Amino acid sequence: MSGHLSLSIFLDHASTTPLDPAVGAVMVEVLQGPLGIGNPSSSTHEYGRAAAAVIEQARVEIARLINADTQDLVFTSGATEADNLAVLGLARGRAHQGRHVVTARTEHKAVLDPCKQLEKRGWQVSWLEPARDGRITAESLAAALRDDTQLVSIMHANNETGVVQDIAALAAVCRERAVFLHCDAAQSAARLPIDVHALGIDLLSLSAHKMYGPKGVGALWVSPRARPWLEPLMWGGGHERGLRPGTLATHQIAGFGEAANRVRERRDHDAAHVEHLVAVFREALQGLKDIVWNDHPQFRLPGLVSISVLGVEGESLIAAMPGIAVSSGAACDSAVGEPSYVLRAQGVAPELAQSTLRISFGRFNSEVEAQQAAAILHSAVAELRDRDAPGPPAGEGWHMGMAGSLREGARIRAYLRTRPAPAGESAAEPAAASSIEALEFRAVTCPAVRAVLDELQRRCVGRPLADPAFGGPRDWAREFALPIEKLGRLLLVEDALRAAVAAALK
Repeated sequence: MSGHLSLSIFLDHASTTPLDPAVGAVMVEVLQGPLGIGNPSSSTHEYGRAAAAVIEQARVEIARLINADTQDLVFTSGATEADNLAVLGLARGRAHQGRHVVTARTEHKAVLDPCKQLEKRGWQVSWLEPARDGRITAESLAAALRDDTQLVSIMHANNETGVVQDIAALAAVCRERAVFLHCDAAQSAARLPIDVHALGIDLLSLSAHKMYGPKGVGALWVSPRARPWLEPLMWGGGHERGLRPGTLATHQIAGFGEAANRVRERRDHDAAHVEHLVAVFREALQGLKDIVWNDHPQFRLPGLVSISVLGVEGESLIAAMPGIAVSSGAACDSAVGEPSYVLRAQGVAPELAQSTLRISFGRFNSEVEAQQAAAILHSAVAELRDRDAPGPPAGEGWHMGMAGSLREGARIRAYLRTRPAPAGESAAEPAAASSIEALEFRAVTCPAVRAVLDELQRRCVGRPLADPAFGGPRDWAREFALPIEKLGRLLLVEDALRAAVAAALK
């Protein structure tokens, strides 16, 4: 399969990482050679035994990365499955002893959603609120624990802000109360040293594609203390100590093992490299006004920054920067209608949360790319702020209607100018007989809604002011195939238009 891709600067390593060439070479060797032929479970012939040897060598490398015993690692399809197995598997296995679990509101959806499923089935969940800096305190965790608490799930480092939790302190609280602690380390394993025994945790989730390995493979480390209580999510064989049935993907696991090996060799070097790039990036942004840094000044992942830009909309900002690949912490996308729940839980105002970028540097980025990214961001913000600046267009006779606010995720200003009715046409109300000569918008909104504004500017010109027939939000949503989450913003467009028409009719 081939295709042309216009490559931008990749600064989204918190989402995924490019495959390290050394990892790819190991995977190709397994895929194209005899090591990948056999089923690792087929011990009756040399092909199966060779594949099993590849699996176990990879297990050794991954275990070494987190100072674990190899027999305690369970391979999964990724950290999402590992999180589900940890949360659901242990909660179900301990249900007879209590049905209470604790997690934080800033966890990844791979933890939050399983907890919500438990709630639907009779468990009780305590949702911890982070401090303003994004950290969960040992005191707040201790206060949430009950006699029937069986599991706490707190991630090592947040995927949006990079805030690093004091897992050892939280684990000490759990141990004192005989409660199991699960930790999602998908973000941190490639960037921070992890020793599962020193941390005092019971379960740890890992993902290969967050450490320059292949997508589609991860692992759950299960301590001997927790293993007797963990129930599988699926059945169909005795694979992976009876916890995860199915034939193992030899080439993916081999790549995972090599990725872990490379991280162990390069982690300190990589961390220093990406932190230097962050420093270059921040220095280059010093002249950009009205920005807020959301990442923790001390306890944060190397290479990841979260920045909110006041007065612009998140989707529009990303669309205005095709030269760099980043993520929006806002989340006015087709699947979510509200700003980032992580930032909101930290107390970040909606108008800032909806204009947030997550920028995460990686192993293969350069200083030049960090400088270029800052320049692209500067230019995009200046363009959007100029486009959305208040004030009527040039000339006289404009009538303005406004609706929404940055807090609501969209602010729409509609400017309308009328043309008097032709000579000889009389009307009791002269304004009502006039037509729309021009319509312009100044708006802080997403690209999808901006496309609607552009079309309205075109089609309303020449329409009678008394009956402009510009349609309504549901009409626009159908015409432009917009998701239901955009309807609220389209309602603001309608309100601004009607307000401008009303002003012109006075």
